[in-house]
Amino acid sequence: MEFMVAILLGVLTACGVYLVLRPRTFSAVLGLTLLSHAVNLFLFSMGRLHSHTPAVIGAVDQHADPLPQALVLTAIVISFAMTAFVVALALRSALELRNDHVDGVDKEEDPI
Repeated sequence: MEFMVAILLGVLTACGVYLVLRPRTFSAVLGLTLLSHAVNLFLFSMGRLHSHTPAVIGAVDQHADPLPQALVLTAIVISFAMTAFVVALALRSALELRNDHVDGVDKEEDPI
C-alpha cells in the first residue's frame, strides 16, 4: 500500500512540474492543481495509512493522527481558492492578449 502511494505521489508531482513548465496558461493551471493534489496526498499519508481506526487517542491501541486530516482539509480549501483565482487571471490574460501563451508572445508570431 505504501509503495503504491509513493508511486502515485511521484507521478502526480512529476506531471505537475512538467505541466507548470509548459508555455501555455491552461497547462500551468493544471500543473498547479496536480501539485496541490500531490501535496494533499503527501500530508494525508503523513497521518499513517490505517483503515477503520478512530482519531481518538486512548480508545484503541492504534489510532489515526487527526492533524494531517485537518491540514489536508485546509489545503483543499486553499487550493480551490487559488485555482479559481488563477483561472480568472488566465481568462483575463487570454481575452486581453488574444492568446494563451504565458509571456503573452506566441513563438510562431515572434520575428526574433
